[in-house]
Amino acid sequence: MAISSVVTIVALTSMAPQQEKEEGFKNVKELPKSLTDQQLHMVMREWSISLGVRCNFCHAPSADGKGLDFPSDAKPEKTIARHMYKMMNKINSKYFEAQKDSLGMVMRSGVNCYTCHRGDSHPETKLPEMKRPGGPAPGGPGGPPPGSPAPGGPGAPQKQ
Repeated sequence: MAISSVVTIVALTSMAPQQEKEEGFKNVKELPKSLTDQQLHMVMREWSISLGVRCNFCHAPSADGKGLDFPSDAKPEKTIARHMYKMMNKINSKYFEAQKDSLGMVMRSGVNCYTCHRGDSHPETKLPEMKRPGGPAPGGPGGPPPGSPAPGGPGAPQKQ
């Protein structure tokens, strides 16, 4: 009797992943629907590393408090990730003529998540410091105080 229970449990357990695979992933909107479990995990791992985050950055906790609710769209970060993925694909298709594999995934691209994020979930958006001819900008590091004329510019003392 105990042996048949073990066999039944093993049989049901081995069937569970197959049933999950037949149903497919829930709420996968931008990635190809034909991704395997392993491929989806590779994509998610790449994004996780590129942004320096863990799964719970984009995925909400499950209602029972055990694990994550992967299909949920409760966190805005998940929507932002979808937009960023679409943007990246448009950039690569338009400017880098990205080739896609049989699943529709970009094989080689000009840009990816890491291009901008470099392991930071919120990369700094900073404009480069403007430099003036003849030296640093007023108020900048190593430059004259703000409001001072640039060296050699109009209003600057002239050499005699």
